[in-house]
Amino acid sequence: MIEFKNIEKAFGKNEVLQGIDLRFTQTGRISAVLGPNGSGKTTLIKSLLGMVLPDEGSIEVNGQPIRREWAYRNQIDYLPQIARFPENLRVAELLRMIKDIRGGASRDEELIKRFGLQPFLDKRLGTLSGGTKQKVNLTLALMYARPIVILDEPTSGLDPVAMIQLKELIRQEKAHGKMVLITTHIMSFVEEMADEIVFLLDGKIYFRGSVAEIKTQHQAEGLEEAIAGILKGQLSATARTVAEPKSALQSIMSHLQTA
Repeated sequence: MIEFKNIEKAFGKNEVLQGIDLRFTQTGRISAVLGPNGSGKTTLIKSLLGMVLPDEGSIEVNGQPIRREWAYRNQIDYLPQIARFPENLRVAELLRMIKDIRGGASRDEELIKRFGLQPFLDKRLGTLSGGTKQKVNLTLALMYARPIVILDEPTSGLDPVAMIQLKELIRQEKAHGKMVLITTHIMSFVEEMADEIVFLLDGKIYFRGSVAEIKTQHQAEGLEEAIAGILKGQLSATARTVAEPKSALQSIMSHLQTA
């Protein structure tokens, strides 16, 4: 179980998270955390990982507060949105290094085969394409089969074959009873894969429920249309409450650029 209790976080005057109360209790379930850029989703995930310290509130994993703790991270597989590798290392060297650091049984060989990385094992990381780096990133993130899986923009740069492999892998993780959290801007991926959606807007939870529920609520045929409806409604409300027309226009353009 993961529980966020009244999480507040600000960077200067920018209030990124505002009183977030959120619980993930079901295993064997895929939850998508969505929202435009600046909505707080990455800060929320980094708070769970201990990479960001909330100003207020607490986070618990399996009933235990995580503040000033680290052992709970052994229960989490994490895929960062942007992976930065030492460019002079070869792929095989990086994999060996991670196994030496973390120890224990790993399934790197299975993932290497799944993502077709065999021809690249002797290649230096700095020479790889973005899509191949993402396959390495996925292999590193998932090679230890932890009960909680967090994937930040997992589809980035993947070709259609690798995308199919990723979807099959995520479904397997779900079937094995894992708790899977995904952040992405690819609504078709969410619509196909997610059991539930948590939609953040301006640091608050705007919606939580299934894909079918959000489409019904916003009378939309697809998830992308439903999300667009939410953002347009928010933009209209912002425009009505801003006194100066120029400020209203700037706010609307900012939201449209990050939608």
